[in-house]
Amino acid sequence: MHRTSPAVLALAALAALPLAAQTRDDRAVRSAAATITQADVARRINIIAHDSMQGRDTPSRGLDLTAQYVADEFKRFGLRPAGEDGTWFQRYAISKRRIDAAGSHVGFMGNGVHAHAGLDKDARFMFGAVPAEEVHAPAFLLGGPLTAEALAGLDLHGKVALVVMDFSKPIPPGFNQLLGQFRDLGAEGVLVLSNRDSAQFAQRVRMQSQVRVAVGTSDGIPMVEAHERAFAEALPKFGLNLGEIRASTTPVARVVPGLTIGLGLKEEVLESATAPNTIGMIEGSDPKLKNEYVVFTAHMDHVGVAGPNGTGGCRAVGADSICNGADDDGSGTVGIIELAEAYSKLRVKPKRSVLFMTVSGEEKGLWGSDYFSNHPTVPLAQIVANVNMDMIGRNWPDTIVVIGKEHSDLGATLERVATAHPELRMAPIDDRWPEERFYFRSDHYNFARKGIPILFFFNGVHPDYHQVSDSPDKLNAEKEARILQLVFYLGLEVANAPNRPQWKPDSYKQIVEPAT
Repeated sequence: MHRTSPAVLALAALAALPLAAQTRDDRAVRSAAATITQADVARRINIIAHDSMQGRDTPSRGLDLTAQYVADEFKRFGLRPAGEDGTWFQRYAISKRRIDAAGSHVGFMGNGVHAHAGLDKDARFMFGAVPAEEVHAPAFLLGGPLTAEALAGLDLHGKVALVVMDFSKPIPPGFNQLLGQFRDLGAEGVLVLSNRDSAQFAQRVRMQSQVRVAVGTSDGIPMVEAHERAFAEALPKFGLNLGEIRASTTPVARVVPGLTIGLGLKEEVLESATAPNTIGMIEGSDPKLKNEYVVFTAHMDHVGVAGPNGTGGCRAVGADSICNGADDDGSGTVGIIELAEAYSKLRVKPKRSVLFMTVSGEEKGLWGSDYFSNHPTVPLAQIVANVNMDMIGRNWPDTIVVIGKEHSDLGATLERVATAHPELRMAPIDDRWPEERFYFRSDHYNFARKGIPILFFFNGVHPDYHQVSDSPDKLNAEKEARILQLVFYLGLEVANAPNRPQWKPDSYKQIVEPAT
């Protein structure tokens, strides 16, 4: 028999060490994933979607209790707080407000002119913030075929944008986003001169008296529409011919000599409150990559308690008026907790840091994720991916719709991970309802519009959607546990990859560029 030398044996033993370490790491990863169980999912959904949470409306005591429960679990797992001021929470302001139309006005001043239009007749508040003091600033005229490209490079600091629109024609797509761009260009406010027919304009004036909800501490600017009739006599004194401006085939952008615009707006604050996002973090193990983040999200809010006419479409059935929201989105909230626990059990932490976040206000209009995306607690540019889960506990037993796969290389990563784990019996499938535009209807969109690649796990709606019957007993906890294990492996792959996920160029142009 051939005898192997001791030196060769020693080399072989050294060569086997990485394989042995890899085997131990693989075993540790599988062990961490195995902490996500059907029993845990079922137990936690019965806490989050319990009647005592009163449907987790935004804002409400039940929502705050849910946020605290999530934070307590994060703390128990050894996560680090990643909210504001070293806490688990990021709270944002919510207020109900109404324009004081009778006490508000807009005005043209200069060249011997002092013309005003009241918001109770000839002008209306469109959107934006109401400044504490009246705005007085030089007018910067904008008209003709306005586009984002035409506005690029303009300096509107210290000016009011005077926008001449032709409402006899269809409003250009993205017009409201275009108005929002004026803030980024430094404008103090926006005044749109309108030629709407009198009946249509009067209806819009009446609508401004409705109560509106303001979220966060707004850094926006006031946007007001005034009918041109209010300033018909003043316009010629500043050399303004609205017909010529509207007929222009090229963008009009210039200062109006001598014209100062005043925006004097008042509003009533009827109610005020705050709502929480809950955020925990596991720091990455790589000295450089730990400064990048993979973010898992789900919304912990639902629609609260049904009134006689329903809340968020939810109607009382007999004595049952609590809209528990077990699938929507108690299932995703449970998912965040389960993932946080699984990652905390890893022997070797991911190279990138991982953020676990339950947001609020999704049912009201993606409030919490919008606030985070504009006031991030980690650098937004360092977030490499967002994986969002909204309704993942119902419908087909062995498939889960994953929206957004086609827009970045995260889709290929997911397919590779799913293929590597056939034991999960969970196939990620394409969006089955593109006409519903779900891509734009949950919290991932607030990451996507900031240029962050996303995947959205979603089992689709069902007859219990936004009904009191969306209860814990309807949830398929066994299916959800398998989905969460797939998400666990996916997140680990992304967090350990040498390169950040990349958008597909056409998708970036379609989704990100119009929103920036």
